Amino acid sequence: MLTDSYFREGAILVFNKPYRMSSFGLVRFVRGVITDRGKPRIKVGHAGTLDPLAEGVMVICTGKATRQAADHSGAEKEYIAEITLGGTTASYDLETEVSILEGVEMPTQEEVLATLESFKGEQWQTPPVFSAKKINGKRAYKSARKGKEVRLLPNSIDISELEMLSFEAPVLRFRVVCSKGTYIRSLAHDLGQKWGCGAYLSGLTRTRSGGFTLQGAYTMDGFRELVQSTRKAMLNMNDICSTESTAHEN
Repeated sequence: MLTDSYFREGAILVFNKPYRMSSFGLVRFVRGVITDRGKPRIKVGHAGTLDPLAEGVMVICTGKATRQAADHSGAEKEYIAEITLGGTTASYDLETEVSILEGVEMPTQEEVLATLESFKGEQWQTPPVFSAKKINGKRAYKSARKGKEVRLLPNSIDISELEMLSFEAPVLRFRVVCSKGTYIRSLAHDLGQKWGCGAYLSGLTRTRSGGFTLQGAYTMDGFRELVQSTRKAMLNMNDICSTESTAHEN
């Protein structure tokens, strides 16, 4: 049952993070829902961030299970991505203004398929400057938003699956299965560079993190209602037990 002791002992919760909510925003929400008033705050953490402009699977750990967060964060991820060709943004997604590239030629479907195939496997990828990567103890995106120059070193990543779902220029949709640390925004940017037409991430859903999928994932409203109904049922049960105990004493 979703009780105070259950969360303190350690729970692994899977959420469908809403669009425009930050990863830390979801952590704060869960902490607020599961911590009873007047009781010590329950520790809550996430097993891998998800950008505010993305939605989908986020694994949340509570209580003693927060020790397992690093294990889950290293798991393989699956995404459904939408990228728009013919433009670029500083953040590689819709967080920053789109610069339209006039007169560029779109790739053919055959070229798209061939390029996606070439991006499979182990490789080096440079994270976007608008990311949570730290440089001298500061988040890169904070410096980028102030217009400061940001230089990030490439990371080693592995893309095991990269499948085109649809392509109607300028919009390409694909499914990707990748290792921890892969930035789908950077993948969108790199694809645009490869085709010479520019591209940015215009939609992203994480459909899987390790063995956790969207199927059965909590929504925020659904989780709040479930925890509240559990608490109400427990209070009613305690009242009944107290009444029966009093009746037996009399």
